[in-house]
Amino acid sequence: MYRQMYYAANSFASNKKKAMKRFTNKVVFITGGSRGMGAGIAKRMAAEGAHVVITYVHSADQAKQVVDAITKTGQQALAIQADNASPNEINEAIEKAVATFGRIDILVNNAGVYIGKPLAEYTLEDFDSTMSVNVRAVFLASQKAAQYMNESGRIITIGSNMADRVAHATGSLYAMSKSALIGLTKGLARDLGNRGITVNLIQPGPVDTDMNPANTALADVLRSGMAIPTYGQPEDIAELVTYLASEASWYMTGASLTIDGGFSI
Repeated sequence: MYRQMYYAANSFASNKKKAMKRFTNKVVFITGGSRGMGAGIAKRMAAEGAHVVITYVHSADQAKQVVDAITKTGQQALAIQADNASPNEINEAIEKAVATFGRIDILVNNAGVYIGKPLAEYTLEDFDSTMSVNVRAVFLASQKAAQYMNESGRIITIGSNMADRVAHATGSLYAMSKSALIGLTKGLARDLGNRGITVNLIQPGPVDTDMNPANTALADVLRSGMAIPTYGQPEDIAELVTYLASEASWYMTGASLTIDGGFSI
């Protein structure tokens, strides 16, 4: 209900925006862009005029669907198979994107993993896997992409509201990794601010994707703790990404923005 009211109220404004695309000829690189929030972000950025590069690990068919959907709109798109757990594959994917498009204007660190277990059952492999994808890959991708960014570059990372509130057991590793992104975002903002590059963090709560569907018993529990008892959609996260990627957000950097229907309050 809430989402329908929002989009109905903004339909006229959306139609006006079609003639005023904010990212015409910009190049956006999105890790984990074949499904869920990543796919939603990719399509939204393309609708605003951007050329889009996405990475994927196993979802080749879904990645192709995203690319096809974007190219049908007249924008260019490229899908690259790259595992965020591999430093070499991250760097190679960014270099391939630059070789194709000449630069990267906007980096969206979206890829992530969740390993939920009781504390006693976590292994060292679980720790290394979580940190390599959720933290190390964000650092490496940001470091590499920044080399090819001009002034007004944007780095946007998708974290989690679990950085601020862990509402259930079995989330220790995930929460730790997402909390680390807060410090990394602040540090990168300091490092890159003098170049006009902004760095910000989005912390979503429950969003209806295949990894966290809105039609399960767990979803009912999560909704009971939200001020707005409704799951978000990938489009909701994409809307915030477009703001942070735009010129309108030029004075915002080092920020952590929670978007979770009030779950964290």
